[in-house]
Amino acid sequence: MEKYTCDMCGYTYDPEVGDPDNGIAPGTAFEDLPFNWTCPICGVDKSNFSKK
Repeated sequence: MEKYTCDMCGYTYDPEVGDPDNGIAPGTAFEDLPFNWTCPICGVDKSNFSKK
């Protein structure tokens, strides 16, 4: 699975880790994140992420 990086703050979403603090289980692909998921650091939506 590919990692995605926030264009605003540099946070990298790693699907192997997920985002457990926000209820996203390890193994969740970026494409499968809920539509309302936002960057846990700066709060921007998924459209502000680029494939790493």
